[in-house]
Amino acid sequence: MSILVTGATGAVGSLVVQGLAAAGAEVRALVRSPGKMALPAGVKEVGGDLREVTSLRTALQGVRTLFVLNAVAPDELTQALNVLNLARQAGIERIVYLSVIHADRFTDVPHFTGKHTVERMIEGSGLPATILRPAYFMQNDVPLLPVVSSYGVYPMPIGPSGVEMIDVRDIADIAVAELLARDRADKPLPTRTLDLVGPQSFTGAQAAAVWSEVLQRPIQGGGDDLDAFEQQLAAQAPDWMAFDLRLMMAQIQRHGMHGRPGAVQVLEGLLGRPLRTYQDFVKELAGA
Repeated sequence: MSILVTGATGAVGSLVVQGLAAAGAEVRALVRSPGKMALPAGVKEVGGDLREVTSLRTALQGVRTLFVLNAVAPDELTQALNVLNLARQAGIERIVYLSVIHADRFTDVPHFTGKHTVERMIEGSGLPATILRPAYFMQNDVPLLPVVSSYGVYPMPIGPSGVEMIDVRDIADIAVAELLARDRADKPLPTRTLDLVGPQSFTGAQAAAVWSEVLQRPIQGGGDDLDAFEQQLAAQAPDWMAFDLRLMMAQIQRHGMHGRPGAVQVLEGLLGRPLRTYQDFVKELAGA
């Protein structure tokens, strides 16, 4: 019996595949276009699409444990419910689902509300699962390096409420730990929800100050102009996605992204090491 990873070609999914393979697990990676992705030795590539029920039924055969990750898309909710309902029909009782922090609070943000609906489905269906709720990814800031370096401005409008940023590599390592724990348990483990946050909270001004320290020159915050943020995104992504992310950023400005008390201690206990810091991430990025 194997562990099936959906979203295996993305930033988190690919790291989850690598981590599971390194731990000696029997891993299958669900991909829409077989033959295009270099996979770790021993990982089996499985063709399938979260929109296609027939291909998913085939992909889920012989699967013991399932990692569900689906990208922001207009039909994200349908994709997630497809694979989870089919997993339930197949008798799979070991699941890890990648949601988002405050999915239940940011109700006007389409992809947040979609993920909260999936969480409700997991609870209502009695599926034994770990629900992972990550905050803002540090790697969201990778494309900002040229802007920060050239113009001396940190442009992400994360606002004054604070965001407990988390490194994607930590998200993947936590997902791997949960998948292995569920896969290796004698019986299905109880459902639980984990807030995935970093060890510190940053406002926009504080994030700019980190860049100033690392680059050894003044870096200013870019302000909280959501019109400009949406326009810039719409030049690179579909307008529905730009609007979705604008709504998300508005909620972040108002409420921030903060884990429940003790969340960092729980995560570091799972990992057996400290979480990565935003300062170290920026140093690594600037050095690269």
